[in-house]
Amino acid sequence: MPATPIIAPFPATRLRRLRRTPALRALTAEHSLSAANLIWPIFVTEVAGAEGEIASMPGVDRLTLDGAKRAAERAMELGIPAICIFPHSDPDLKTEGCERAWDENNIGNRAIRAIKQAAPDLAVMTDIALDPYNINGHDGFVRDGIILNDETVEALVRMALAQAEAGADILGPSDMMDGRIGALRAALERAGHKDVAILSYAAKFASDFYGPFRDAVGASGRLVGDKKTYQINPANRDEALRCVARDLAEGADMVMVKPGMPYLDVCREVKDRFGAPTYAYQVSGEYAMIEGAIRQGWLKRDVVLESLLSFRRAGCDGILTYYAPQAAEALARG
Repeated sequence: MPATPIIAPFPATRLRRLRRTPALRALTAEHSLSAANLIWPIFVTEVAGAEGEIASMPGVDRLTLDGAKRAAERAMELGIPAICIFPHSDPDLKTEGCERAWDENNIGNRAIRAIKQAAPDLAVMTDIALDPYNINGHDGFVRDGIILNDETVEALVRMALAQAEAGADILGPSDMMDGRIGALRAALERAGHKDVAILSYAAKFASDFYGPFRDAVGASGRLVGDKKTYQINPANRDEALRCVARDLAEGADMVMVKPGMPYLDVCREVKDRFGAPTYAYQVSGEYAMIEGAIRQGWLKRDVVLESLLSFRRAGCDGILTYYAPQAAEALARG
């Protein structure tokens, strides 16, 4: 049961007393944000000439392998504990069978090895879904316009094992297929990867906030139809909680809500109900809105830390955010 506040009547109680100075405000702050709460998502490309700034995400670049290694070194210097890899794969090599998803030499797996070589103590998180390698742009196999669940899960297991072999510390299944967490956990145990963690995209909504991300990974022009048959209806909070419960029961170590700020109510409910390590993804559309407003002069850059603190207040243990290095630098400055 939450505590019942006891408040003496005014003027015995003046709530502004504890807001009067920076020292008093620091002493009474209920939540805090540090670099240790951040996971930095990066885009790594294998396409010649595709590196550089992403038009719909100003300030965010696609990186070469060398750029990814430099990002990893920067993350370590800033105290960011984890980096998350998203591959920008060669569009000419995408197929309906998605065979490159579990190729040990695909760009994602090469990036894992490169980052681990450059920054061995940095936690490397990956993305598990077929869309970077799927000619249809979907997270799963497509047959006659239907997204196949069980066949996709078998492919995701192969993808996960390849990533674990490459040295990933945290696997991030973002596909939203039923049963994939149990299948992944069982396969990792059988293959001797018992210490590889799963941060499940447990409550991933069918959102329009993902648009710039699809530009970043080269999927915008590929997607046939939409993802509403496997991502959660934005109207459904109870369904999201059932998905979280299922993934934890199947062996997820951590769970994620995605997108972030439009779903803070779900973040709070997940943390309160399950008590598991809970994360949110401040997705590309959120980043683009904030950064666009800052660059237009409509908002001050201080709004970045305010937006990230909202996740902590909502119960999140950490946040995936493209602002991770900027935020870490700002926090270090005080």
